[in-house]
Amino acid sequence: MADLPDPADSVAAVFREEYGRAVSVVLRTTRDLGLAEEAVQEAFAAAAEHWPAEGLPEQPGAWIITTARRRAVDRFRRDAARGEKEAQAALVRTEAEPEPDVFGDDRLKLLFACCHPALSMPARVALALRVLGGLTTAQIASAFLVPEATMGQRISRAKAKIRDAAIPYRVPSATELPERLSGVLAVVYLIYNEGYSAGLGAPAERSGLCAEALRLARTASRLLPEEPEAAGLLALLVLSESRRPARSGAGGSLIPLGSQDRALWVPELIAEGLAIVRRCLKLGRLGPYQLQAAIQAVHSVASSADQTDWGRIVRLYDLLLAAAPSPIVRLNRAVAVAEVEGPGAALVLIDALGLRGYHVYHAVRADLLRRLGRVDEAADEYSEAARLAPSVGERTLLEARRRALGSP
Repeated sequence: MADLPDPADSVAAVFREEYGRAVSVVLRTTRDLGLAEEAVQEAFAAAAEHWPAEGLPEQPGAWIITTARRRAVDRFRRDAARGEKEAQAALVRTEAEPEPDVFGDDRLKLLFACCHPALSMPARVALALRVLGGLTTAQIASAFLVPEATMGQRISRAKAKIRDAAIPYRVPSATELPERLSGVLAVVYLIYNEGYSAGLGAPAERSGLCAEALRLARTASRLLPEEPEAAGLLALLVLSESRRPARSGAGGSLIPLGSQDRALWVPELIAEGLAIVRRCLKLGRLGPYQLQAAIQAVHSVASSADQTDWGRIVRLYDLLLAAAPSPIVRLNRAVAVAEVEGPGAALVLIDALGLRGYHVYHAVRADLLRRLGRVDEAADEYSEAARLAPSVGERTLLEARRRALGSP
């Protein structure tokens, strides 16, 4: 007899899949993002209490939404009884409204609400990742390379500003969309990255984040067909997704791009991504997501790692640095430089970046040192990269590379 799923695991799985949608639907009722989040969190607490005894409901997402709306309405009733006018008005509105269509695209509305131009760009992205992606403050802080306390303050201030400025919960008009686009695309990109990296070692755990990011990217591209960066992000995600079947091995260990079995790449997704990249290049309005997609396209058309046009990739990274300079872009460019000019040239570049404490930096530095024959230093860097790596799959790979060096 197969083992029954752990009720706690079921609640956690529903949380990952439904949290953002639940918050967005309950926000219709509350018009208060903080209160909507509180109601949904209370609903999940109730689920953790009731589901182990009663079993998983047939539609767990609908159960969460219904429970959360009831908690919100109860809150309004208590406040209305105390004579609070806002709560009285909200209660009247709530009781007059029909049940929401939980299958509608409310998450898109929530995404645009979080990306209001009244908020700073970092606050827009962080808030949307919290309420739409269901990510913890610690996960978001890690994505931004800032302390958790700093990120917590940033998110709290953003919620307060949305509440105090009465920022509306709606999809903006056509004339408002472009000014919010950069924030929306940044959120979609980071949601995908979180699902993509967290899936290593636990492939089913956060695959819903990748699917949601792809859905949102397609929606944004359809909504703004004249915006090449929306198309560029879609191409970037599609090309990344095309390699998913080849990127993990036994036990969920990460298989680096150069070692992947390219026969496992999904040709339909590659064809779709390449077609979008070609359309973007013809427009001549290149932005960061289009350039990243173009870099992925170069990898996708190479029949093997040895056939990769690394010189072209370096040139594309030069354009990307001009459009969106950052230490992470410089680190990735250095990886390409190592294939063109050798590991010594690349090591000089990355040692000037100041990225100690970032696991990818240590992993790249370890590979360069190994290629230079500096085995003792490479072993130390692999150990540090493994210690900092956020996923089981990455740690497994890095520890294996450390062991392959022997015992310096």
